Amino acid sequence: MRFRLPTLLVLIGTNYIVAQSQVPSTTDSILSQQLDEVIVTATRTERQLSSLPLPVTLVGKKQIIKSGTVRLNEILNEQTGIITVTDESGFQGVQIQGIASDYILILIDGVPLVGRNAGNFDLSRLTVGNIKQIEVVKGPSSSLYGSEALGGVINIITEKPKTEDLSGNASYRIGSFTQQDMNLDLKQGFEKFRYGFFANRFSSEGYDLNEDVEGQTVNPFTNYTLNGRLYYDFNDKLSLFTSGRFYDQVQDAGFSLDSIQYEGDTKEREWNAHARLDHKWTPNLTMAYELYYTNYVAAELLADPISTDVLSDSDFDQKLFRSEARGSYTFANENDSKIGFQNGTLTAGAGLQIDNLNRTYFDETVNFTSQYLYAQYDFDPIEKLNVIAGARFDNHSEYNNQFSPKLALRYQLNNNLSIKGSIGYGFKAPDFRQLYFDFTNSAVGYTVLGYNVALDKLQELEAQDQILDVIVTEDELSKPLEAESSIGYNLGFNLKHGKGTTEVNFFRNDFKNLIDTHIIARKTNGQNVFSYMNFDEIYTTGFEINSSYKLTDQLNISAGYQLLYAFDKEKKQDVKDDQVFVRDAESGQSVALSQSDYFGLVNRSRHNANFKVYYDIPSASTNVNMRVLYRSKYAQYDTNGNGLIDSFDTSFIDGFVTINAAVSKIFYSDFTLQVGANNLLDFTDNNIPTMPGIQAFIKLNYQF
Repeated sequence: MRFRLPTLLVLIGTNYIVAQSQVPSTTDSILSQQLDEVIVTATRTERQLSSLPLPVTLVGKKQIIKSGTVRLNEILNEQTGIITVTDESGFQGVQIQGIASDYILILIDGVPLVGRNAGNFDLSRLTVGNIKQIEVVKGPSSSLYGSEALGGVINIITEKPKTEDLSGNASYRIGSFTQQDMNLDLKQGFEKFRYGFFANRFSSEGYDLNEDVEGQTVNPFTNYTLNGRLYYDFNDKLSLFTSGRFYDQVQDAGFSLDSIQYEGDTKEREWNAHARLDHKWTPNLTMAYELYYTNYVAAELLADPISTDVLSDSDFDQKLFRSEARGSYTFANENDSKIGFQNGTLTAGAGLQIDNLNRTYFDETVNFTSQYLYAQYDFDPIEKLNVIAGARFDNHSEYNNQFSPKLALRYQLNNNLSIKGSIGYGFKAPDFRQLYFDFTNSAVGYTVLGYNVALDKLQELEAQDQILDVIVTEDELSKPLEAESSIGYNLGFNLKHGKGTTEVNFFRNDFKNLIDTHIIARKTNGQNVFSYMNFDEIYTTGFEINSSYKLTDQLNISAGYQLLYAFDKEKKQDVKDDQVFVRDAESGQSVALSQSDYFGLVNRSRHNANFKVYYDIPSASTNVNMRVLYRSKYAQYDTNGNGLIDSFDTSFIDGFVTINAAVSKIFYSDFTLQVGANNLLDFTDNNIPTMPGIQAFIKLNYQF
């Protein structure tokens, strides 16, 4: 079944037209754009979502619960302009405004998570069982968060205890492929002391999408998440927050090579420890002092169970320590109604970060250190105009210093319409792999070297008579590898219309110094030696529209759409200059590509859309919801060898629709039974390992 784009546009248009005839009202809180909600990620201070000059998506707890999702990748994939993409290892990362997962910073309660596979952070590691809300800031955010926030930030906010009574919930969910999810969440507060404890167990027997290939597409796995949080108020000015988190997963592994079935497992383990002291020095000045440590360990072992020959034995052990002090000063008292530079909030911070990685294919443990300073001023220079100006300076041990400015403005034209725009600089530091990797494929014979070790390793290979010729100069491998960078632009408006809201945002992101592999030498065995170099320049541009409407007190609908263009600037120019060719299948002759044949970057869909319906039946204590998601065609890799994605490639996945639905019924006040199914149209593709067809589930939750 195909979902036509015009159909969705008609739905959005109908929603908008009907909305114009209604009287003003507040937007329903279950929709993704909850205009009365407070967020902290975009400015590091509490701000109303509706007042921000930045493009932000907020996913609240009610929406998570009613959707029936259990992992972070599932709920994010239902948001406009946020696409989950599976890499070659089967891990699901996130794409925002066409910007890949490598450039999206993942936070939990404001501190970063580590453990990326080739740059991609696997979102399925994170359960949503104790999440209060998810905040997504789109576009460059390095002015506050530094490296890896080049394309945006996703911050997971956990729940705080609110009452002295013991409260929480226990739930059990079972679904297709024996997928089981169990949660226990406890919260309690006293006069000065509060605590929260959360435990989750998630498992599946896996599934197989291609019976012609030995082994399962996704192997059986079991993982556990434990999280404890403690809060202590010394007095009304001084409070302490501490948190500890533990994640552990074991997954069966199997691989068939030359008629030999290798077996083994992969193991992941993660620890997080977080402490923050909040001090309100005066009514206008607050400070926070923070310490954070995290350790992510992964190991894989694959061997022939008969001969015990080892196919793969790899380890990954990353540690990160961060200390930070930050403060916010409000220049005007709460009762001061003055407009101007004296009525605003200055936020500033300084920190130290130490990053350490020991992994297979590294000669030794590698350490990065960095120090940073940032400042931001949030003020209203004139009535109805809000301005946020900020910048950050990063000093890093392995690449040139970075200065990251950002400016955002929002103007309230009237009670129903506001305009907002922002421009910001983002950067991403070269990662450990790009600097220190040392890998030779024993079966094929090619070699991949990190930039910082490439020169020495080449000399070693030459001494072993493995190098035929070197095609780069020594000078090209001696200069420091530059950080990848981008400048992002966003311009849009928010419109309240009757019982609905519409938000439109146009975006453009220009990247330079992107790091990619490049041939640096040829080996005597006919294979190549690759290293990492700065040379790519790309851009992503398009627009997003979100519209929500409250038809009745019980019925809410919303729709969203993203148009995206993502191209390599150099390759686009080469196509324009008739410098890129493809072999015609009928004539066998090489022909130059036309500009219309160049499709763009891999894994980017031109169109993405969603349509959601939430219906409450108070008399029956029941909620029904349905979410329709559309993704247009995209290509996974270049198949004809001309170095780009064009209409002649054969790795395209056609556009498809998924429909997710759930029904919840409350019994005896405290029990909720939920029945649902994802991918109701039973869409599958061997090249999309995360979509195994219809996934039905049933869940029982006890709230106390």
